[in-house]
Amino acid sequence: MFVEANLSNELLAATFCAWLLAGSIALFGRPLVVSRILLVCGCIGGILAALAALPGGSTLVLLPTELAGQPVGFQITADGLWLLGFGLAPAALACALGTPARRGRAGWLFGAAASLVGALGVFGVQDGAGLLIAWEIMSFGGAVMLLSEKLSTDAGRPVLFMLGLLESGALALIVVILLFAHSTHSFAFAVFQHAASGLPPWIAILAGVLLVIGFGAKLGLLPFYEWFPGAYGAGSGATGALMSGVVINAAFFALSRAMLDWAPGHAAVGAADLGIFVIAVAVVSAILSALYAFQEEDWRTLLSFSSAENASIAVAMLGATLIFRADRHPDLASLAWVVALLHLAGHALAKGGMFLAADGVYRATGGYAIFHTDLLRRSSWFFGLGVLFAAMSLAAMPPQAGFVSEWYVFQTVFQGFRLASLGGRLIMALAGAGLALTVAVAFATFVKVFGIGLLGRSSQAAKSLSAGSTIAVGLLGFGVLALAVGMPIWLDALRVAVMSEFGTQAARQMHDGFLLVPLTATFAFISPTLLVIVMPLLALVPVGFVLTSRRIAVRRVPVWYGGLDHDPERASTTALTFSNALRTFYSFIYRPTQEVQKEANGSVHYFVHRLVFTHEVAPIFGPYLFTPAVRSVFLAANKLRALQSGHLNFYLALIGGLFVIVLALALL
Repeated sequence: MFVEANLSNELLAATFCAWLLAGSIALFGRPLVVSRILLVCGCIGGILAALAALPGGSTLVLLPTELAGQPVGFQITADGLWLLGFGLAPAALACALGTPARRGRAGWLFGAAASLVGALGVFGVQDGAGLLIAWEIMSFGGAVMLLSEKLSTDAGRPVLFMLGLLESGALALIVVILLFAHSTHSFAFAVFQHAASGLPPWIAILAGVLLVIGFGAKLGLLPFYEWFPGAYGAGSGATGALMSGVVINAAFFALSRAMLDWAPGHAAVGAADLGIFVIAVAVVSAILSALYAFQEEDWRTLLSFSSAENASIAVAMLGATLIFRADRHPDLASLAWVVALLHLAGHALAKGGMFLAADGVYRATGGYAIFHTDLLRRSSWFFGLGVLFAAMSLAAMPPQAGFVSEWYVFQTVFQGFRLASLGGRLIMALAGAGLALTVAVAFATFVKVFGIGLLGRSSQAAKSLSAGSTIAVGLLGFGVLALAVGMPIWLDALRVAVMSEFGTQAARQMHDGFLLVPLTATFAFISPTLLVIVMPLLALVPVGFVLTSRRIAVRRVPVWYGGLDHDPERASTTALTFSNALRTFYSFIYRPTQEVQKEANGSVHYFVHRLVFTHEVAPIFGPYLFTPAVRSVFLAANKLRALQSGHLNFYLALIGGLFVIVLALALL
């Protein structure tokens, strides 16, 4: 084990050096091929480091630097290596393919390197000051990637909106870390574990709420999920694969570590109340994200809302962990925690495959709109199966990894009857109902993406998919299936993490041979491993019908189309009509708007030349939270504009006043 830990540290050091060198080369603009190769090699090195160290973690290493007068330690625990390894799998393929944008590739590579370096720091640094620096580097890298691609005519505004909300979360993190550092007289995480015991209960709970705000800004918890569609929609699928994979995994890891080990997760006081708050926020976020994802007609924006939805499901399991541990059910707490890790692993692979498929659509059609492309019939079977497996996983269809993790999610919330408090039992029941709605909407969402975006027939000429896109999407799709089928083996990689955090054997108790069980086979069970054996046998039944139908005369007639000539393209379902029913039913949430403009031909206004139809759904928090905040900032800026008067005497008076204040503070 010691040799494996040392090998893991060496691989992590090589990973960091490769990414640092790749960013430096991209910063100078050449040679970009070398920079891309280094990014891919770094991702592979990180995956190998996770494989070498699991089921244990890496050993603690003191870096040759200091922050706030204290040494900086680096160590990635087993759960961090799990999330890092699965997050880097789509990141490696995204870096290998690169951005499809024609300009700004050097900037994109630099941003990708910065984002990966920041994520590695979030996973490994062991002090609050280092965490804040790594967190900011990760956010900075994402912004650079989006701004470099120039795939949107107005990318600056959504990126600025993203950074504004992320910095709001960072401010909350600064407050919490300073609070813990003041209480423990240190920035080290090792002493943060005792911070909650030295704080009043209400301050500990407030710190937990601030942690949810800080890390939730990147995870897409409400109201922060509203930056997702604009930012993701301004970039490429490669950027989305990085941001929805390793970045979201890093953010969840940081939130999990903070909630379980800092305040007040490690103490029983206030943990249950904080867990109820976390579940409530996460479930509502998942519902809203799923509903808004269903209405999107762009690959990137739809997948971005889906990323917020899946991150919210994982956070809901983290809230369940807090409640179960506070109620002295360590076995159920560890079950919920492992389910969150499994869910994010499958999500990283599946969402990476879908984002890279979106880039394939862009390269073939010139856009990211969800419309009939007929690409599935024109592409390789390897691509088709890969994107199908990824979509099935995100739609929670068996036997994919998403089905497994969400089955575990429901089995976990069903255990709420074991809680002693009425509030805990009630929140678990409501969470189950909310997550059921989320899963149903997500299923319809990916039926829409796959059915209309890839299966839809079209007579328009489109380029064939590149070999790189085909291989990348196929590998990730089959990786999703491999994760589900090999789940009894994969769970063993988390046994040390569960034992060190909760002192239980939940990872081993979550499977009984090839059966997956929620700690006991007497409650429920499934087996994706056996299902992939049975499903081909069941497929023999429709194959038999097909073979026997050849002996029976079949009469084929055109579909009735209102008495007009049958046109499959005109009669086909569009993304708008597919989602219209749900938009009408949930109009109190969507508040949809429609506008039709008539354009006349020349000076003759009686003859309409063109009809322009626009529709959109209104955001919930934008008009009532973000817009007033922006107006207040502009109002304050207008008032403070008087400070820029240009008069030298006024500036000298300001400097004199500041000097008097500083002198008074020094004397006090």
